Amino acid sequence: MLIVVWLGSIVTVTGQTTQPFYSLPQLTDSALQYYPSIMSKQALIASAKAGIMDAQHAALPSLQVHDQLTMATANGVTGTFLPLGIAIPTAGGITADNNWQAASGNLGMIYSQYELYNFGLNKARVEDAKANEKFSESDYAKESYLLKLNVANYYLALLKNIQQLGVEQDNVRRYETLFSVIRAQAASGLKPGVDSSLAKAELAKARINLNNQSDVVLRLREQLSMLTGIPLQQLNVDTAVDRFNTLIQQNNFTNEVDTLGNPLIDYYQQIKNRYMAQGKLIQKTYQPKIYLAGGFWGRGSSIDYQDQYKAIGTGFGYQRFNYALGLAFTYNLFDGIHRKDQMAVNKFATQSSDYDLQQQKLYLSNAYQKSLASIDIIQKNLQEIPVQLQSAHDAYHQKIAQYNAGLINLIDLTNSAFVLYRSQTDYIQTITNWLQANLDKSAAAGTIDSFIQTIK
Repeated sequence: MLIVVWLGSIVTVTGQTTQPFYSLPQLTDSALQYYPSIMSKQALIASAKAGIMDAQHAALPSLQVHDQLTMATANGVTGTFLPLGIAIPTAGGITADNNWQAASGNLGMIYSQYELYNFGLNKARVEDAKANEKFSESDYAKESYLLKLNVANYYLALLKNIQQLGVEQDNVRRYETLFSVIRAQAASGLKPGVDSSLAKAELAKARINLNNQSDVVLRLREQLSMLTGIPLQQLNVDTAVDRFNTLIQQNNFTNEVDTLGNPLIDYYQQIKNRYMAQGKLIQKTYQPKIYLAGGFWGRGSSIDYQDQYKAIGTGFGYQRFNYALGLAFTYNLFDGIHRKDQMAVNKFATQSSDYDLQQQKLYLSNAYQKSLASIDIIQKNLQEIPVQLQSAHDAYHQKIAQYNAGLINLIDLTNSAFVLYRSQTDYIQTITNWLQANLDKSAAAGTIDSFIQTIK
C-alpha cells in the first residue's frame, strides 16, 4: 500500500462560483443524453430492429389483386415467341385479314405466390438482420464508451489546468508582494534600483503566464460544455486535488480486465460476426426454391364465341372464370458460380475483420501494460512530492529572510521562487498524471465505468 502524507491543498483558485459542482458521473450522463452522435447510433439500432421485422416478413406470401379494362384489337396468329422484352399477348381468332375494329375486355385476378421451401434462406435472412442489430448495438456501445472516455479526459485536463491556474495566481501574488517590498526598499536606498526593475519584469512574466493559463481553462470548459450540453456559465467542477488523498493511499481502482465486455473489442467482434452471417446468407440465397402458386381470375370480352363483335359495353362484365394451383421448382444452374464468387469476397472480408479484431486486442493489451508501468513510476514520484514541496516552501521563506538581511541578491531569491513554483506545478501534474494513467488503464481494460464511479 502506498502511504503518502499530503500537505493539503497548496493553492486556492480565485473566482470560483457558489453554484453546485458537476461530478464526473453527472458529466458523462449528460453527454450520453445530449451528444448528437449518440442519438444517431440509437436511431441506427432502431433501424436494425426494424430490419429484423422486415427480414421476418420477407417469408410472407405475395397476394396480388388485379383488374384491367381494355379497348384493343384481337388479331391472332399462330406461332411461338420467347418471353424476352415486352410482349403483349393477344387472345382472338385467326382471320384472313387484320380487323382494326376495337373490342372491349375485362380481366380481374387474384394471384398468390409463396416460397414453400427455400432451404434455410428465411432463417439466414433473419440471422443476418440480427447480426446487423448486434453490430449497431456494439457501435452504439463503442461510441458511448469513447464519449465517456473523452469527457473523462477533458474532466481531468480541466482539473489539472484549473489547479495550475491556482499555481499561476499564487505566483502572481508572490511576485506582487516581492515587487512591493523591493520597490519600497529601493526607494529608501536599501536596495539597488535594478532589483525593482527585475522584480517588475518577473511580475509581468507571471501575469502573462496567468493570462495564458486562463485561456487554456476557458477552452477546456468550452469543449466540456460542447460534449455535455451544459451551459458554460453553469459548468463547474470540483477542482480540489486533496480530495483524492484517500483514493491515492488506498489505490481503489480495479485491475480487472473485461475482455468480453469491452466495447472497444466487442465492436470488432460484431463486425466479424456480421460478415459471417452474410456468408451464410450468400450460401442460402443461391439454393433452389420451391414455390406454391395459385390464382383465380375472371374475363369478359365484347367478342362472342363466334368471333362476332358485340356492343362495347358487353365486354366490361365478367363472363368466364378460372382457377389454378400448382407447385414450381426453380434453380439457376449458374448460381453455383455466383455463389462461389460472392463467398470468396465474403471470405477475405471476414479474414480482414478478424485481423482488425486481433490488432485491437493487441493495441489494448499494450496500452494496458504501458498504463501499469506509468502508474508504478508515478506512485514512486508521489512519495517524493511532499518532500519536494515542503523543502521548496521552506527554502523560499528562508531566502526572503536572507534577502531582507542583505545576505543574497535578487537572483537567488527569484531562483527560490521559481523552485517553489516548479514544485507546486509538479505536485499538480503528478496527481493528475496518476489519475490519467488509471483512466488509460481502465479504458484499455474495458472498466471505464468503474473508474468514473470511483472518481465522482
